[in-house]
Amino acid sequence: MNVLPDNGRASASTDRAPEIDGAYEGIVLRVDSGQYIVHADVEKNNHPSRVPCTLRGNLRKTLTYSTSGSQPRRVTKAKRSVTTDVVAVGDRVRISAIDPQSGVIEEVLPRDTRFARSSFRGREQTLVTNLDQLVIVFACAEPNPDLWRLDRWLVSAEFSGLAPLIIANKRDKVDDAMFTDRFGEFQRIGYRVIATSAKAGIGIDALRAELCGRISAFSGPSGVGKSSLLNALQPGLKLATGEIGEVTFKGKHTTTVRELIPLESGGWVADTPGLRQLDLLSMTREELLDCFVEFEPFLARPCRFRNCRHENEPDCILKAAAASGEIPARRYESFLALAGETRG
Repeated sequence: MNVLPDNGRASASTDRAPEIDGAYEGIVLRVDSGQYIVHADVEKNNHPSRVPCTLRGNLRKTLTYSTSGSQPRRVTKAKRSVTTDVVAVGDRVRISAIDPQSGVIEEVLPRDTRFARSSFRGREQTLVTNLDQLVIVFACAEPNPDLWRLDRWLVSAEFSGLAPLIIANKRDKVDDAMFTDRFGEFQRIGYRVIATSAKAGIGIDALRAELCGRISAFSGPSGVGKSSLLNALQPGLKLATGEIGEVTFKGKHTTTVRELIPLESGGWVADTPGLRQLDLLSMTREELLDCFVEFEPFLARPCRFRNCRHENEPDCILKAAAASGEIPARRYESFLALAGETRG
């Protein structure tokens, strides 16, 4: 469990950096257009400090140094990082003070976990780091949930070593039968599913209990109500929310930056922009298989062929389990669809 400084109610004095000298550490709360807000591991007037920071230029590159013992150590090659976010929300960083009001990020400390996606030209975009769980928010209706997309989020969480928590929001929009039809299979294979409604106040206390004492990130498609849920969890946040199109029922982006928010009930939560598509990180077919948790008991049994790809091979244990209903046929088909994006 990651332990952060006290997250009590903020006041006007939290926007001022402490008057300190030298280097100190903190956690990145907000990233916006190359500017960073860092929660410093020092206090002033009993309030945590929020320090506006810039990034030291050499952190954007991977440096190669000379190894000759007879020559002074020097940089021989500077290569741009393969990630699109050298510093992400949730990172622990080391800062040097420019003045009492601002600082420069000098070093990013090792990450325990990270939630990322494949981005432009195969580069990776790190969304949030050092999480305990990924809160995957989909709507029961308006927009209707795309369960194949939900599988993508679950695979990303499993691949990243994050505990997934599925939030079925807008529960007041559907009856019991439709809710079970859309989210029941995830409950049956063992995932935590909480039905909520920010508007009707359904499931808010249950969600608050799951967030308490943890570092979580809210993620999911646009328009499913992530910001509305956070506003319901902690009145006073006043995060921007948007309306859903009455014709297309497609969501609109209302969160434009990633930010780590302290909860008065305990814990921290990151609100991330809605994603129309979650591109998976590079993984092998075997790694993808491990991300479908219900497959595990069947993969322990041998198929007819040692190198079975679990597609059209005869006597495939996984294919037979899907045909018999021992594993959800839709989830098996989802695996086959995602397998085309793997390496080998």
